[in-house]
Amino acid sequence: MENYTYNSFTLQVEGLLLSEEMTYPTFLIFLFSYIFIIVTNVGIVVLIFVDKSLHQPMYLLFSNLPLNDILGNSILVPRLLLDILRPSSERLISYYECVVQAFTTHMYGTTTHTILIIMAFDRYVAICQPLRYASIMTNRMVIKLTVSAWGVALVLVSVLLGLTVRLSRCRTLIKGSYCDNASLFKLSCDSVVINNVYGLTFTVALFTASIGSIVFTYTRITIVCLTSKNKSLNSKALQTCSTHLVLFLILEFTGLSNIVLHRFPETTEYRKLMAILFHIVPGSLNPVIYGVQSKEMKRFLSKLFKKALCSQRS
Repeated sequence: MENYTYNSFTLQVEGLLLSEEMTYPTFLIFLFSYIFIIVTNVGIVVLIFVDKSLHQPMYLLFSNLPLNDILGNSILVPRLLLDILRPSSERLISYYECVVQAFTTHMYGTTTHTILIIMAFDRYVAICQPLRYASIMTNRMVIKLTVSAWGVALVLVSVLLGLTVRLSRCRTLIKGSYCDNASLFKLSCDSVVINNVYGLTFTVALFTASIGSIVFTYTRITIVCLTSKNKSLNSKALQTCSTHLVLFLILEFTGLSNIVLHRFPETTEYRKLMAILFHIVPGSLNPVIYGVQSKEMKRFLSKLFKKALCSQRS
């Protein structure tokens, strides 16, 4: 029979169940991944704001992505690293810290989708309406799109967590690798029908909006490329859009895998791992993929590298 502890402010995180042999290798993999995420994403943000040639709508909108990766991983990964080294009985977290972690986790996932949506809009205007691009994608429009991406995510996630924190709690075990909305409302013995309905509606609406915007954008871009004989335009479209599409597919794969694995209780440990990879994989690959594809970024890094070599020789 299950023991109940009502409205406790100290929770226990189940975390990853690792063998003794796998504890330190897993810790090191996640530690180096976190360091890589922070260094590369901070570098990308600094690069965009320092180099005036990158003060273009495409790069200014993209800069939201590394900022989101930094915030999302900084709240989650350090705590995760500590829990890996602790025995299960000592993986304790306060209720308020758990709520903050859940809020940040859902903000990270939602904001990533909304940022990719506004980036898709930028690519649509650049390729389908190139003559109007400068008049449409003004600094004011960039600010509006950025505020919209973060604002929509903030409202959606605030309602999501608001419905959860109103519930009383009768359990203390977080059955996951970290706190999220589902693990929090499962602590309650109250009815969670509203939470499930809103959570499902939220997820369907977010995925429909992001996938729909991508399908619409790339359909229009494909039509333009097929009907245009401008090789320069087609090359530019292929370069910038392939980068955006790869980032989107990485996000969708890790996100959908996590959702699907939730439906199979026997895959609990795989679900925990996939939930962590949902943060780490996109955060690691986003700066690499965009950095490799961007001629402007490669040019700036090349100049920086040459200056460093010259200073060392002198």
